[in-house]
Amino acid sequence: MTQTLARPEPGLIEAVRGIGTATLHEAGGQIGALPSYLKPVAPDWYVCGPAMTVLSPPKDNLWLHRGIYHAQPGDVMVVDTGRFHEAGYWGEIMTHAAQQVGVAGLVIDGCVRDGAILEELGMPVFSAGLCIRGTAKNKEAYGAINIPVRIGEIWVFPGDLVVGDRDGVVVVPQARIAEVTEKSKAREEKEANTIARLHAGERTVDMYGF
Repeated sequence: MTQTLARPEPGLIEAVRGIGTATLHEAGGQIGALPSYLKPVAPDWYVCGPAMTVLSPPKDNLWLHRGIYHAQPGDVMVVDTGRFHEAGYWGEIMTHAAQQVGVAGLVIDGCVRDGAILEELGMPVFSAGLCIRGTAKNKEAYGAINIPVRIGEIWVFPGDLVVGDRDGVVVVPQARIAEVTEKSKAREEKEANTIARLHAGERTVDMYGF
């Protein structure tokens, strides 16, 4: 099953780029935090782009291969594997393939392999960890592209904004991107002011009335 994807305006995405995941999560009302075990293979990676979702059977990566060729430049592939982590769904070859079509990054509720090579290739990959166990490619197994998928407690809809950094991954609903961006920037300004006050000698217990 494959459905079309309505992506957010590029300007909305660019306005978010560089904002941290924790800021977006808090500014949006503690929204969209994917499970904390999803971390970048290389700690300095940052990704920001619309979600292109893939529902994959456990221990099978055929639908991930298919998903690569439904992606548009700048998309972030978000993959639900049924929470089966003991397989390496993604590695060197698939990263090369994804880079050829302009995939911005991968967020997978599963493991990947070839960690050192992925770091060299530079396409941000956020996963549950590394695993060398192989996967099947069952042509009869059910999967889907660009349908809502559930990662942890969060439903990810095609076209939602996905942002990942060293702290983790957050998903912002497409309809709230502009609002959450504005609130995030206001939060950053407020925190910068708080830090300045701390450097001037104020105490957190006094500032917050603890």
